[in-house]
Amino acid sequence: MDIYKVINIEEADYGCEECAAGTRALVTLSGKTEIKVEISEEYIAFTGIDIGKDVVFGGGKWLPVIKVAAAVIRGKDKIFATQRGYGEYKDKWEFPGGKAEVGETTREALVREIKEELDTKISVGELFYTVEYDYPKFHLSMDCFFAKITAGEPVLKEHEAAKWLGKKELDTVDWLPADLSVIEKLKNIM
Repeated sequence: MDIYKVINIEEADYGCEECAAGTRALVTLSGKTEIKVEISEEYIAFTGIDIGKDVVFGGGKWLPVIKVAAAVIRGKDKIFATQRGYGEYKDKWEFPGGKAEVGETTREALVREIKEELDTKISVGELFYTVEYDYPKFHLSMDCFFAKITAGEPVLKEHEAAKWLGKKELDTVDWLPADLSVIEKLKNIM
């Protein structure tokens, strides 16, 4: 599976505008090579695929890419986890962080997101792991960095709860699917 950038979306022109398969679009992708792919306009609307956005394409999958950063905040033999307070995955546990904005590195995004979500300053350490995970509507590419709190105590602005978890407690919360691979890697080093 490869990542491509959507460079054009146009109506598929092969003799019918409305077919049994629905209205079709021809999408031009740029990556290792430039390719054109025909998909339904309904699927484009469902996934939010648009010009200028990255998508994964291959092996029968076709999903927009969302690039995020997550903080593996370490304390004395524990890591910091937060419980989502909103959205489709409300009540699931995750590492705090969020989406990188256009022109922003994942390190910069992480500092900004932790300040916005937890009113806390962090120092971002080494990249620990990058998760590549397919959710039903998007492909998540998540850079997980080790981090330390440098100023303030976490204040939950978007999350329902937070916990410091030791190695034996990592399996006591209901993690988001993408975060499970991070947990397995953490168990090996804690």
